[in-house]
Amino acid sequence: MPTIDLNSDLGENVADRVVSDDAAMLEIVSSANVSSGFHAGSPEGIRQTLADAVRGGVVIGAHPGYRDYENFGRTKVDIDSATLQAHVEYQLGALIGLASAVGGKVAYVKPHGALYNTIARDERQSKAVVAAIKAIDPNLVLLGLAGGTVLEIAKDAGLTVAAEAFADRAYQPDGQLVSRTEEGAVLHDPAAVAERMVRLAGEGVIRAIDGTDVRVEAQSICVHGDSPGSVAMAAETKRMLQDAGITIAPFAAA
Repeated sequence: MPTIDLNSDLGENVADRVVSDDAAMLEIVSSANVSSGFHAGSPEGIRQTLADAVRGGVVIGAHPGYRDYENFGRTKVDIDSATLQAHVEYQLGALIGLASAVGGKVAYVKPHGALYNTIARDERQSKAVVAAIKAIDPNLVLLGLAGGTVLEIAKDAGLTVAAEAFADRAYQPDGQLVSRTEEGAVLHDPAAVAERMVRLAGEGVIRAIDGTDVRVEAQSICVHGDSPGSVAMAAETKRMLQDAGITIAPFAAA
């Protein structure tokens, strides 16, 4: 029977920028990518999301990004390797500390936004992120875009890796994500999103934006917590996966 993880980006809310319903998503997903503070969230809000994840038995991942709060971490930053490594180490340390304070443990790392997309292609920044993970805890699993450069660099460095697909994002024919600046990049229909993910889990393919099929081998599926209708998409995806005989289970051990 096929098994796949279902994850969401959480812990990103502040009073004047509420982007997700963390409590509802934690009832659905098996893994939570919790903001590490640089791109979104507040210490008290992040701590609450971590505590709720622990109570719900949801596996916790760190979600570090560029120091780009104003743009929600979605603008690429031309940053030197030493600074990027220090920024990622700082974020991992903070989240590990908060998770420990509420009785939890960080099991994996999924970079956020523009950093995530950059290290899917950029070798230099990939090496800085991998070095940061190894320096903080080499037992942390790295979750990245299926087929991305960083996964190969991480494996070569001795890290355990997992590949991810996106339920609510359109794909290019080469397996990269369609830029959010392009029309049709973000998907919103729960049934259509769920059908795509059933096919991914069962056949290992996703329909690209040009209508062709892209082969994607992934151990985890992400539904962005800040996408409109994200809870409905996640719930429908989980329901249809389970109806298809696919088990929802975390890829990393808590």
